[in-house]
Amino acid sequence: MRFTRRNFIKTTGTATAFTLVNKTGFAMGPKPLNALKPVTIAQVDSQFEREPLIRPFGFKGGYMSEIWQTMAMMKSTSGLEKVGLCTQNVLWSDAKVFADHSEAGGNAIMYAMSERALHLCKGKSFTTPLDLLEDILDELYEYGKEISGNPHLRKTFALNAMVGVDNAAWLLHAAENGITNFDDMIPEPFKPALSHHHKKVASIPLMAYSIPITEIKQAADEGYFFMKIKIGQPGTQQEMLQKDMERLSAIHKSIGHMETSHSTNGKLPYYFDANGRYESKETLLKLLDHAKKIGAFDQIAIIEEPFPEHLEVVVNDMGVRIASDESAHTDEDAIHRMEMGYQAIALKAIAKTLSMTMKIAQAAHERGVPCFCADLTVNPILVEWNKAIAARLSPFPGLGLGLLETNGHQNYKNWGTMVGYHPYPDAGWRKTKEGVFNLDRDYYQKSGGIFADSPHYQEMLRF
Repeated sequence: MRFTRRNFIKTTGTATAFTLVNKTGFAMGPKPLNALKPVTIAQVDSQFEREPLIRPFGFKGGYMSEIWQTMAMMKSTSGLEKVGLCTQNVLWSDAKVFADHSEAGGNAIMYAMSERALHLCKGKSFTTPLDLLEDILDELYEYGKEISGNPHLRKTFALNAMVGVDNAAWLLHAAENGITNFDDMIPEPFKPALSHHHKKVASIPLMAYSIPITEIKQAADEGYFFMKIKIGQPGTQQEMLQKDMERLSAIHKSIGHMETSHSTNGKLPYYFDANGRYESKETLLKLLDHAKKIGAFDQIAIIEEPFPEHLEVVVNDMGVRIASDESAHTDEDAIHRMEMGYQAIALKAIAKTLSMTMKIAQAAHERGVPCFCADLTVNPILVEWNKAIAARLSPFPGLGLGLLETNGHQNYKNWGTMVGYHPYPDAGWRKTKEGVFNLDRDYYQKSGGIFADSPHYQEMLRF
């Protein structure tokens, strides 16, 4: 679906109120004429920083040892300048690119795409960053196919490369228009999907294959009640299934009896992520049969991305909520997944851009499909960009609050130092307490600090 590429104004029925419709076709809500100032990008710059991990982080058949944090700077013709951040994840966004190159080589390809995106933006004018995404994504995607040598490059790879560019554009748009609050920055068409102000958002840690059951139990004892647990373990399909059944049995034996005040049935909900490892519906049904046999089935809240993306599997008859993550590259992809029976969408404002995330969230909202926010092992500042979405989504069924995965504290070697780059490192709303983020008035007034500059990242760029 393509949108008209021209600006026009429609009246709302009064002499002074207008609805501004930008060139992507999205109405921007009742505003006085010329309320939103177009922004013209005069200068751009970029930089990156390599952050080592505590231990190799394995999934999708590969292991990462470091994660690149990239910075995208935009300066407008009016002299304002903003820096957007991106956490790169080549393995998540396209496992083939990760496998075909060295770890640094794959990261260099994504960084080159971010640099290209910035230069495609230079000289352009936009009313909202949605314009920029619409204008350059296809060209950037084709460039990525060329430099990666992969004609079947996954679109999430291009979107991941765009995150810092998109964030810089949103911050510049806000600065030019005097916007200092995330709610005021949300375009009118997307407000229905992002209208809540949760007082609590669940903090979801990640339990990879190698995490011992004792650590999962320890997390539950500390108050974490909604944990993301990797399934789809290495090996043949039969070996994978056997390992997953054994792990599910061990998890349920350890924490299945524990209680929480956050779920409607008082039990700990299970959230499993298969990263597309199950090659048939029949194999997944065998895992679900095992869950029923051990009494764990009713506690499964989500199974995320069980099948490879190319499989067209109808999933609304499995008795459990199946969620789409990697396969929902764009809003059109998300709609297709929902038509296949997917009953939840994992949003990643920190991996697919804030602009695309708003579009996906609204598409899901219109179809009554709940959303939650998944992590990309991002830095503390990008956690806030993801949290801004999680805090405003409709309550997740059976829980009554928003959901936000964040696992950086489990994986970065220098996480404590990285927290110091956050504009409000000591704010209570930044920290997990008994499994939740407590979001008070100060949090919403400061919008999690996303509009405040980070001296560390600013100083890495020469303006």
